[in-house]
Amino acid sequence: MVDYGALFVLFLFGIALAGTIVAMATLFGKKLPNRYKKQVYEAGSEPLGDARIRINVKFYMVAISFVMFDLETVFLMPWAIVAKEFGGAGLAAAMFFVGVLVVGLIYEWRKGGLEWE
Repeated sequence: MVDYGALFVLFLFGIALAGTIVAMATLFGKKLPNRYKKQVYEAGSEPLGDARIRINVKFYMVAISFVMFDLETVFLMPWAIVAKEFGGAGLAAAMFFVGVLVVGLIYEWRKGGLEWE
């Protein structure tokens, strides 16, 4: 558990930094409300018209790619901390995991999921 102490301290530092930034913005930020600032904001577009518009599938491909590589980091960071304890079997399991993600990336690349037009 001692190895996770640094990760816990990093987590607490992140929470403290985020809280400090939000508190400072709330205390010291300008508060000049107007008609445009009070309007509902949704993904950079005016909130007028029909809510049932078609969205390009490429948006979802980019979102899935982000989640895939974000999860890779979440699973590989704790493994990297205790990598010596697992030895060769742990390395093989981690390389299999990374290999599956690389195959997914190659598939997405060939299908054009990384091309934004």
